[in-house]
Amino acid sequence: MKKLLLGIATTFLLLAALLLVRTATYTAPPLAEVAIQKRTIDGRPIAQHLSEAIQFRTVSSQLPEPQTQSQFEAFIGWLAKTYPEVHSAMAPARLGIDPEHRYTLLFTWPGKRADLAPILLSAHYDVVPVIPGTERDWQHPPYEGAIDDTHIWGRGALDDKSAAIALMEATTLLLAQGFQPERTVYLSLTSDEETGGDSGTAAVVEKLKQDGVQLAWSLDEGSFLLRGFIPGVDATVASINVAEKGYMTVDLVARGQGGHSSMPPQETAVDILAKALTNLRQSPLPSGLEGLSGDMFDSIAPYMPFGKKMLFANRWLFGSLIDSALSTQPGTAAMLHTTIAPTMLSGSVKDNVLPIEAVATINLRVHPRDSIEGIVKHLNAAIDDERVEVKVRRADTASRVSSTESVGFNNIAEAAQQTYGPLVIAPGLTVAGTDSRRYETVADDSYRFNPMVVTKEDTHGFHGTNERISIENMVHATNFYSLLIEKSSRE
Repeated sequence: MKKLLLGIATTFLLLAALLLVRTATYTAPPLAEVAIQKRTIDGRPIAQHLSEAIQFRTVSSQLPEPQTQSQFEAFIGWLAKTYPEVHSAMAPARLGIDPEHRYTLLFTWPGKRADLAPILLSAHYDVVPVIPGTERDWQHPPYEGAIDDTHIWGRGALDDKSAAIALMEATTLLLAQGFQPERTVYLSLTSDEETGGDSGTAAVVEKLKQDGVQLAWSLDEGSFLLRGFIPGVDATVASINVAEKGYMTVDLVARGQGGHSSMPPQETAVDILAKALTNLRQSPLPSGLEGLSGDMFDSIAPYMPFGKKMLFANRWLFGSLIDSALSTQPGTAAMLHTTIAPTMLSGSVKDNVLPIEAVATINLRVHPRDSIEGIVKHLNAAIDDERVEVKVRRADTASRVSSTESVGFNNIAEAAQQTYGPLVIAPGLTVAGTDSRRYETVADDSYRFNPMVVTKEDTHGFHGTNERISIENMVHATNFYSLLIEKSSRE
């Protein structure tokens, strides 16, 4: 018995020693001391320009309406009037697969050297609609573009007119300095990102293909500088996303016996569908920190307090515990697996008629580790009911994963550090869709990063209420883009 207890104690001590050693060697490198390079930039005119841009109701989902089309035309006219230097130096091409809706702008800034592969910086100026009935919940009217002492308010302030305006401001600043890039720089202001990019963004890619252009890299929206998102990490994290999830929509069609609602059978089509949805909720797709998700947390975890750092340093032992903890928060849970979200339901055409078919529409965001075929197999197995058919309406796989060792990734990281000071640089995964999924067909690497600091409080404005961005962020973003264009176009 003593030998057994001694053996257990020895094993425990060895395990403890192993955990401590692995944790001790799981150290964070010192944050890079990059010299801050801040130009003298007046934030008030930039804030005013963003305010004016917000006042145009460029809601891409409403483009079939003539009054919305006039808003897009007016925005394009305002842009030319507000940034004449940019339009004079590089008159933009107006693009769109739909010839009646050519609202996407592609600026070409010719480089001195044809042997250097071009780069592309992109932002979209279209916005999502304000949810009807929520207008009174806004601190300032959503299309007023109100400016207070610290922030600009309104639809598009974060997503993504702020980036579009900062790009124009940075380009104007460089032109005033007489700067000319060594490599060609493309600036893309797209008009339909919020509806999938099927016309505007697709037309940009088509033009680049026709012109024989292969980009060294592209940069679009996707993540931000995250402050206060990771418990225990005091430093600001620059999450430069190197991939994005795929997009998949399926209908679950449950069939049952129709008839009059006064004489319902024991199980209707709605009952069958409800059970299928419950089964799906109880059978999520597998999650885990391997691959890109693991790389991201390996970049961040060494800056955590000792206890949390020990967990990540020993994922071989604590992996399931980490997964459980991260899965409690929607933001981190989405990083770990393909998400399943029921979004639409339909049944009978009348309140007293039993439906023959009940349909649930499911939106899935596809993790890079999963295939479309594997997801469909999982759905059928989880539902486990032959009366429910899984109909795939749309299926786009996840993007490829871009390099974290490239000149482009390093330039983005350095421009962020030169703007904000010491940062934790981490590769990340965009859990929603961006224009980058199209750009990657003409770019060696595609990155997703907005150079603004966001907190948890700010995230409520994304597609929601009280969207806003700070004036300080607009100044920093203008500084970042000017540094990035200057740096990247010379190498």
